[in-house]
Amino acid sequence: MTQLKDVMRPCGPIADPKAADRARNFLSDAAARDGWTPLLDAAWPVLAPIFGASPYLTSLARRSPARLQALLEADPDARFADLLARTAEQAGLDWDAAKAGLRKLKAEAHLLIALADLGGVWDLDAVTGALTRFADAALASALQVAARGELEAGRLTRLGEGEGGPVRGWFCIAMGKHGAYELNYSSDIDISVFYEPDLLPLAEGVETQAFAVRLTHRLADMMQDKTADGYVFRVDLRLRPDPSSTPPAIPAPAAFDYYESVGQNWERAAFIKARAAAGDIACGRAFLAELAPFIWRKNLDFASIADIHSIKRQIHVHKVDERLTAKGVDLKLGRGGIREIEFYVQTQQLILGGRHPELRSPRTIDALRALEAAGHVAPQTADELAEAYGQLRAAEHRVQMLADEQTHKLSESDGERKRVAALSGYDRVRSFDAAIERILRTVNRRYGELFPDEEQLSSKFGSLIFTGVEDDPETLATLARMGFSHPASVSQTIRNWHHGHIQATRTERGRELFTRLAPRLLEAAQATGAPDTAFKRFEAFFSKLSSGVQLQSLFLAQPKLFELTVQVMAFAPRLANTLARRPAALDAMLDGAFFADIDRGEDREVMAVAVSRAEGFEEVMDAVRRVHREQAFRVGVQVMSGAASAEVAGRAFADLADICMEVLAPAALAEAERIGGAFQGDVAVIALGKCGSREMSAGSDLDLMTLYRPGDPAAVSSIKEWSADVFYGRFTQRLIAALSTPTAEGELYEVDMQLRPSGTKGPVAVSFPAFEDYYSGEAETWELLALTRARVVWASSPAFAADAVAAIEAALRRPRDRARTAADVREMRQLLEQERPPKGAWDLKLSPGGLVDIEFAAQFLQLADAAEGGPLRANTAEALAAFEGRAPAEPLAALRKAWTLQQNLTQLLKVALGDQGDPEEEPKAFRALLARAGGVRDFRTLRTRLETARQAARAAYLKIVDA
Repeated sequence: MTQLKDVMRPCGPIADPKAADRARNFLSDAAARDGWTPLLDAAWPVLAPIFGASPYLTSLARRSPARLQALLEADPDARFADLLARTAEQAGLDWDAAKAGLRKLKAEAHLLIALADLGGVWDLDAVTGALTRFADAALASALQVAARGELEAGRLTRLGEGEGGPVRGWFCIAMGKHGAYELNYSSDIDISVFYEPDLLPLAEGVETQAFAVRLTHRLADMMQDKTADGYVFRVDLRLRPDPSSTPPAIPAPAAFDYYESVGQNWERAAFIKARAAAGDIACGRAFLAELAPFIWRKNLDFASIADIHSIKRQIHVHKVDERLTAKGVDLKLGRGGIREIEFYVQTQQLILGGRHPELRSPRTIDALRALEAAGHVAPQTADELAEAYGQLRAAEHRVQMLADEQTHKLSESDGERKRVAALSGYDRVRSFDAAIERILRTVNRRYGELFPDEEQLSSKFGSLIFTGVEDDPETLATLARMGFSHPASVSQTIRNWHHGHIQATRTERGRELFTRLAPRLLEAAQATGAPDTAFKRFEAFFSKLSSGVQLQSLFLAQPKLFELTVQVMAFAPRLANTLARRPAALDAMLDGAFFADIDRGEDREVMAVAVSRAEGFEEVMDAVRRVHREQAFRVGVQVMSGAASAEVAGRAFADLADICMEVLAPAALAEAERIGGAFQGDVAVIALGKCGSREMSAGSDLDLMTLYRPGDPAAVSSIKEWSADVFYGRFTQRLIAALSTPTAEGELYEVDMQLRPSGTKGPVAVSFPAFEDYYSGEAETWELLALTRARVVWASSPAFAADAVAAIEAALRRPRDRARTAADVREMRQLLEQERPPKGAWDLKLSPGGLVDIEFAAQFLQLADAAEGGPLRANTAEALAAFEGRAPAEPLAALRKAWTLQQNLTQLLKVALGDQGDPEEEPKAFRALLARAGGVRDFRTLRTRLETARQAARAAYLKIVDA
């Protein structure tokens, strides 16, 4: 008998010798106790690289050393066959025993397959085949146990056997890699569940759909519930017809109706790999046979082929990580990744497979070789893609072996990639990265050669002809040169618009105007550097117009306004969504005052008019959200256009938040009184954070605190007899809901109350005495720093507002030790750097010398000098300005300069990219906008200026806080 230890080879170097030593020490104790030390010693050269890289595999070995011993001594093929037999035996156990048994067998299968894979004993086909065969066996046993439970519950009249499965007429179709025997190491299993209603052996009175759904859920629970023993497989049921509106088990006749009427090409592609995997196998095979004409169409017109092409393009645009570097690359969905190889094959299978059954293989490489044999793929291309597929799948497995996570991404961390590199046989992570990058480039290059008329090129523009019923080839090439990655899709959309398929072009005049506007639209989209995004968002907006004559005339007459609108589409998804949801928001841009300075008084009037028409609390919430959306859109567009500086925008966003709270706070108070009864007392809403300092940006949340004081400490509300803490707690909860609950009009703000005394542990509303007591004794330095930005935005009476302001100031002006305060600030900043390091060079908040450093410096100066009458300003820029003459001039100037620069950049980045995105990866046109916001000519100069300013700000922060 061939023992596994004798045929394994070391997979690579030992990435973490200390981890390997720890594993050996633990296993040595077990081996000595159970008498297999010689076996461990003999196998250690091949085990050390594995346990030095994979915490997950180490945990499997540590959890059961005896299991590791048994695997090393066994013939791997024989052991796996025995494991499948033991998996089948679980079908005869009760629910709990089978649940535990299947999970233990999964652990054994995972360890055996990993050792055989990493040790070079099994090739990729053997590995993926073993994973799939175990999934099938586990699925069959789990189904048997679940079905027996239904029988015992009286919902089934009998259990079936053989190919009919335990429940005749009910079957699982394995999709994706599961269907093709290509499962990856930590894969979930994609299954679609169907049933023939007339075949189910149900007891009288049992409803078919309810039974089928219940059985499906029980099967999924058995497979994926996490217990102390882990899980078997995660189950994904979303590849069924219209999963958002259908139950997890579908009647077969309904499925046929769906696929025949509205089935899409991507669903045809999904069924290429489908096979009957569990349940009534004969019924499942018959189902797939009946579905074959839908999957494999013999006659395809031009539009159908173009739609098949769009499968590739849609995946490329919406799913792909655009980087072609190993750091952080998604080996599956990333550019040059596994998915590109699969779609390279599947798109051609869909086009050619209807007339050529020999091209219908569900397995990727088999299908690729069949395409090669039929002359559709060049031998060199097939060889390169086949080799790349094997290498990418092997790397994908090794990524997943680290922690048994269904991830396909290589880590950004060199240390983590070093583990994957070691498991892949590389001594140096750079060599591994270089190999991966070569593979990605090769795949991406070959992928780009598929359907070459869609290839993105950079050249002069050409013809733009949208007449006729077919795409003009020259136009497709022009669109590709303009940078569109879906030329045929763009062409089709524009031709549809020309044919009056939307309201904006329903009239002859509308179509005439669009004939002139179309090339300008494409040129404006190309100029953004993000033509796909710009065009897609413009499409969402344009298709919802009730009439297009006036707007198209305006765009033609004011090209700058049109270019700005398309820029908004490309760079500001939040603003683009506003336009798509409410095209009428663009009407505001027609107003000559749209780009004028934003006036708080005017905004308050607009809000008052909107709220005056609302009846009831919910209608008030909707009205506030409508006004907020329109006014935030105006501020955002001003930021995009450069009309509003960071200071102006920050105040405008904060003023808008204030106005929202000025309406919703009294409404929330009225709601509390309506439910609980009148209460004699006062309450105030205090803003902290960016709202308190009036430095908000697009998407900022609200840091709030509510402060109350009853007229009589013993008073209760008139209806529910709520005490003060309960009454004002209910008010606060109503206010939070009014500000944060999504309604039909969308969202407003996220609200954070954690800056109140005692944070989440304290009452949601703070009494006035408790506030004073807390900040006079218990409050920590970080809470006092936060309090420097406190601002009363609403109060039930002017007198209480004044008292709240005085209490805040009193808390800040209490004497405190300057050196101790400085030490606390430094310690807090160091802790923040450890726990929340910057995400990259464009993390303007957390980078050294970034906004946090400057805020800490400004807040420290105020806190340290407040007792001596120093200035208190909630706004950071105002605070820094107020300390002229009281703090060292040079550091203060450096902080103010860096603050202004980074605030200007932050406003644009938040409007455009939100919390995601890297300006380095954005289009050139956006980088130019960013450079303009930073007051320089180009992006390269901006990088230099930013780095210089941050270095100076960091030094200034350290000098001030050390002072």
